[in-house]
Amino acid sequence: MKAGSNTQARKRPVNLTSNAGLVAQAKAMTDNLSGVVESLLSDHVIRAQKERLARSKASEASVAVWNEFNSEFGSIADEYSSL
Repeated sequence: MKAGSNTQARKRPVNLTSNAGLVAQAKAMTDNLSGVVESLLSDHVIRAQKERLARSKASEASVAVWNEFNSEFGSIADEYSSL
């Protein structure tokens, strides 16, 4: 199990729909299909969280650069404003 997942967390049954042949092959390879699926799901969640954080940091960096530009040179729109 991954370091980020709580092995003592309460378990609950879930219904998944998957390719029957693929499930049969996986069951032949492991005696704990639920554990394998949970591990893969944990990996996916961790990876998705890291990607989301990276996108958020990239957005924040873009905003900071734009704000710095705006502070130094003013808004590009000011040149064209009719107000």
